[in-house]
Amino acid sequence: MRAFCQERAPGGYFGWNLDALDDCLGGGWGASPPFTLEWQHSEVARTRLVKQRALHQGTATLFEVLLEIFADHGVEVVLQ
Repeated sequence: MRAFCQERAPGGYFGWNLDALDDCLGGGWGASPPFTLEWQHSEVARTRLVKQRALHQGTATLFEVLLEIFADHGVEVVLQ
């Protein structure tokens, strides 16, 4: 996903955080939802992206936050 966003970003810059991903999906210059993202080896990601992040509704793992960002932008994620 990073490469996809970076190719379309102004000047080729793409940040390194969740805000950058959110901007890519909703900023008008990155990926254009709706589309389907096939997340290969998602179980490995789920076991490693376990850091808790504070949300308005409580806490969630980084993996859960990523899924929420994609869902908020109309991206269907297929976990493989």
